[in-house]
Amino acid sequence: MNLAHAYPRSRFEPAVLVDLHSRAERERLSKSALKGFFKLAAAWRLRDEDARELLGGLSPSSFYDWKKNPDRVLEVDRITRISYLLGVYKALHILYGDKLADEWIHLPNTNLIFGGRTPLALMLGGGLLAMQTVRQLLDARRGGL
Repeated sequence: MNLAHAYPRSRFEPAVLVDLHSRAERERLSKSALKGFFKLAAAWRLRDEDARELLGGLSPSSFYDWKKNPDRVLEVDRITRISYLLGVYKALHILYGDKLADEWIHLPNTNLIFGGRTPLALMLGGGLLAMQTVRQLLDARRGGL
């Protein structure tokens, strides 16, 4: 039985999913992702140690090399981390003025998700899944989910 006709047609086009396992896609996205990450790190006034941890535990020498020369191909994990973080950054700037948007990750948060910690502390401790959770929370707040 074909149920495709049982549902009304959506007026929204589905988002085109990027295959991050494709090296060509990662080559296309990596340089701009890294440039965006370093701009985000500056706007959020991240300590280098925290920025390295958000990238998945990057060594200091690699971090400074990447900062100086972002022309490289990132692994799926790192490009996914950057994507979540850039989504958090964008959502914050939609929800709040620039000053609060860039300070928000450093402010203790009473939402149960954070347990009184800062969003940055949650993301540093929880890694990729915490980044995803923070992004989903902010997307929901702005009506994106």
